[in-house]
Amino acid sequence: MMADNIKIAILGFGNVGKAFAKLLTEKQEEIFNKFNLNVDVTAVSTRSKGCLVNEDGIDLISTLNDLEKYNHFDEGKRDYKEISSMEVAENVNYDILFELTPLQIFSGQPATDHIKAALNRRKHAVSANKGPIAWSFESLRDLAKKNEVLFYYETTVMDGTPVFNLVDETLKFCKVTEVKGILNSTTNFVLEEIAKGKLYDEVIEEGKKRGFVEEDPSMDIEGWDAAAKTAALLNVLMGADITPYDVDRKGIEDITYEQIKEAEKRGNVIKLLCYGGIENGKVTARVKPEEVDKNSMLAAITGTTSIVSITTDLMGTVSIVEHEPEIEQTAYGVFSDLIRVLNNISLTN
Repeated sequence: MMADNIKIAILGFGNVGKAFAKLLTEKQEEIFNKFNLNVDVTAVSTRSKGCLVNEDGIDLISTLNDLEKYNHFDEGKRDYKEISSMEVAENVNYDILFELTPLQIFSGQPATDHIKAALNRRKHAVSANKGPIAWSFESLRDLAKKNEVLFYYETTVMDGTPVFNLVDETLKFCKVTEVKGILNSTTNFVLEEIAKGKLYDEVIEEGKKRGFVEEDPSMDIEGWDAAAKTAALLNVLMGADITPYDVDRKGIEDITYEQIKEAEKRGNVIKLLCYGGIENGKVTARVKPEEVDKNSMLAAITGTTSIVSITTDLMGTVSIVEHEPEIEQTAYGVFSDLIRVLNNISLTN
């Protein structure tokens, strides 16, 4: 029996893209043995490192080596092209598009248009970018359904932890009535360090050096990242059809050492909590610092660890904790969506 070739295009090749490519090279043989499918990467597009296109498949190991050496794709190779990510999405030959570009938190673009282009071509799509899920989930879901293709997005919240897959695959016929969690590791880190008596600016600088804090930490500190994750969760799990602007949002920028100590006197710690529930028949969402009992499960979430608790009508509350993820866990989330698509392809062949 002849093996089929599945072609994929990758938009965005930062840390997640590179880790996913490495994982893909390591697992090619296992993929072939399970599905009788070869996976060829026909395009890798970036904003600053160039673009590669090869209908017969790009050499990922060579590509990763070039980036290690030059921090740029080799312009001397025949695969090198001067085309945009949108041109890749609209024109390159692929079966699955992987949207791994950086998040634009106030619009979800151009990632949303990349995915639309793929779905309109009746191509499957996988997104690690939470923007499209936070801003345009219903239209993308409906477009995928109309064109009978798959659209997955496990990595958009809690890296590779199976949150959406868990509900989709194992909580069938359950209605989600509430979602609660701690989803932003930067705010965890900052609150913990301030509690030790460190100054805010000192904590931010230390966090940048250790890789916990972005160069511009405002999206985390002011609660926008958590709001986007909350919108994504509620759009998928509760049909909320909201954007980050619809989330009642307050970050930790005004939390002081004195407030943290006052909370401690009451036996509490302060955490940036994400919440979605139903009020008057409508889904409502909020992100704000709240006091939680120091002996509670939420209080035990520290550092880069995250948690989400999902309450349903039939199964009660299920909580999922992701312990101190590294980039490999994020890459696995992308890889797991690839495997879901391949499994569906193999079942229909």
